[in-house]
Amino acid sequence: MDILITIGVILVVLIAYIGINAMRLKKAVTNLTQEQFIEGYRKAQLIDVREQKEFEAGHILGARSVPSTALRQRYKEIRPDLPVYLYCQNTGRSARAALFLKKRGYNQIYQLEGGFRNWTGKIKTKKQ
Repeated sequence: MDILITIGVILVVLIAYIGINAMRLKKAVTNLTQEQFIEGYRKAQLIDVREQKEFEAGHILGARSVPSTALRQRYKEIRPDLPVYLYCQNTGRSARAALFLKKRGYNQIYQLEGGFRNWTGKIKTKKQ
């Protein structure tokens, strides 16, 4: 019986954690469809938070590489007074980057829904 209570408590805590994170994320970032993303990213700072090798393999035309692993050291390169358009491969890293930037006073943060894997627009690759 004690095991069932323990499992129940763990499940409740896990569900609460997931719910709280979802609410924090919703306040930190606005998800945009590809069409909405295309409409606004030319007037914003377009940031690819994937690692450098992923960026070089192909990225959205006009994007700047600021890998999520380097964001703590490099976030001051991103202007807080301009909109920030983030993307990664799926949305996990860009979501975490959005939360990080939100904590540091950035308010206009947008994320590509579905990430780069769903992108069908123009891309640029590094020549080999």
